[in-house]
Amino acid sequence: MKKVFERPKSLTEVPFSYCPGCHHGIAHRLIAEVIDEFDLREKTIGVCPVGCSVFAYLFFDLDMVCAAHGRAPAVATGIKRAKPDSIVFTYQGDGDLAAIGTAEIVHAANRGENITVIFINNAIYGMTGGQMAPTTLIGQVTQTSPYGRNEQTMGYPIKMAEMLSTLKKATYIARVSLHKTANIIKAKKAIKKAFQVQIEKKGFSLVEILSTCPTNWGLSPVEASKWLEKNMIPYYPLGEFRVPEEVK
Repeated sequence: MKKVFERPKSLTEVPFSYCPGCHHGIAHRLIAEVIDEFDLREKTIGVCPVGCSVFAYLFFDLDMVCAAHGRAPAVATGIKRAKPDSIVFTYQGDGDLAAIGTAEIVHAANRGENITVIFINNAIYGMTGGQMAPTTLIGQVTQTSPYGRNEQTMGYPIKMAEMLSTLKKATYIARVSLHKTANIIKAKKAIKKAFQVQIEKKGFSLVEILSTCPTNWGLSPVEASKWLEKNMIPYYPLGEFRVPEEVK
């Protein structure tokens, strides 16, 4: 019998250890499939910082580098400049990229660094217990916003894709979701475009992925996907915000 579906070569044999319903595993697989399809495994270097994304070292069968919290774009910049023929990507959560790492991601995009960023937005701090993140929605209850996020005292959730798309040297910026099969297919296409931009040396690319965190949201996996669709997508609309003509 012909095998039509298998584990990507760019993933290890280690079973995913993420919480039930978490979308990190899906995101990992999509990235690995893209790397395999481009035949980039031997020249790809991943950079993951602190947070749930730190577990990615167990699952990607690639050269991986650990970065301090929020500093993945800076580390990726150094690697890419030292090894310009390598394909370099970062894998970051919202507590990392949009909080302590805000300056790093903004300036990497503004410089047009030829790296690819995968940004997981689950509207909460995952690994550290469910505190409010820069992406937490108005009214959303977390460990540090027990009465819900209040825009008067806590500001509004940051729309990273829209903000970075205003920078002239940001080449490809997109936002996707993993809550339904059709969206997963679209997400892979966006990730593939982001890597293609880097392969063609066209500059900075970022894919923001809306993801669930059932454990810290206090929901079942099914309820979490419904919550994402009902609450996150209206505030964080899906789509491409910057696209070079050649990869449309």
